[in-house]
Amino acid sequence: MPSAKIYYDADANLDVLKDKTIVFLGFGNQGAAQAQNLRDTGIPNNKIIIANRPDHYAEDAKSKGFNVEHDFAKAAKAADVIFLLIPDQVQPRVFNNEVAPNLKDDATIVVASGYNVFYKLLNFKPSQDVVMVAPRMIGSSVRSLYTKGKGFPCFVSVEQDGTGKALEKALALSRAIGATKAGAIASSAREETTMDLFAEQALWPNIIMLFREAFKVLQEAGCSDEALCYEMWMSKEPAEIFERAAEDGFIRQLKHHSTVSQYGQLNGALSLDGAAAREHFQHILHNQVLNGKFCQEFSKIEEDLEKEGDANPLEILYQKSEASELGQAEKRVRARLAGLL
Repeated sequence: MPSAKIYYDADANLDVLKDKTIVFLGFGNQGAAQAQNLRDTGIPNNKIIIANRPDHYAEDAKSKGFNVEHDFAKAAKAADVIFLLIPDQVQPRVFNNEVAPNLKDDATIVVASGYNVFYKLLNFKPSQDVVMVAPRMIGSSVRSLYTKGKGFPCFVSVEQDGTGKALEKALALSRAIGATKAGAIASSAREETTMDLFAEQALWPNIIMLFREAFKVLQEAGCSDEALCYEMWMSKEPAEIFERAAEDGFIRQLKHHSTVSQYGQLNGALSLDGAAAREHFQHILHNQVLNGKFCQEFSKIEEDLEKEGDANPLEILYQKSEASELGQAEKRVRARLAGLL
């Protein structure tokens, strides 16, 4: 496979953003971080608008000195650039009904997730630019790394080049939030969505299942709830392993383990036949993600996700998952050690 192009500060011209009014739709984890980084890079505060409902996020934006607009239509009319940083499931309704009809013909729309662009759920004018600037870290890290003078991994792409200058704007915005300091990786809404949904629907469900079944087997072998919970995750050892993997390499991080552990993990992994898992992964990729089946199914329950209690399908999934032996054991352990955790 060809290597992806990586863009750095030298590839981005901040002058492209001069005199542009930049609107952030949403001031949550990513919105707060990116807006502050943008301002600290030199975008005047009076050229930044936070579009947010009257809630604690809006109050947070005001406390940080930002201009807040509760009327999304009014904010959209002023926008030369608008970041869509509200949850994926509400974006189509809010954007198509309140934002899109009021945007300028040459406005630049910035998404941090490819989901709604890839599945064509947002209404854009052909004359507008649509770009993706997608940090691969949570907002608090996007902010903290910026304040330390460091960059963070980020995907960047042009999904629609209505003005002929979409890439220039995407790179300038990436630099303004601090992404090009470490290198912004050329990607696409399709690639970002594919990897994101694949991890969420194929990789991590299998990891959850493996933990659940391993817990049950070891519990039946006589291991205590406390020992299992701490051995498997509450010690935070898995988090340390993944941190080492990011720093030293997915395989080479094993060098930090005991020789017994290294041999057991490497030999065990190589002896496993991944054919069944690979077939399962291919099914998820092609028959749920790429063909849009998951998107169609998820769209049917989006409104229910805002409901309370058992009327919310996500709450039902939590209840079923927490009813497992693993979930019940952890609940007992946390209740028993409440004063120590």
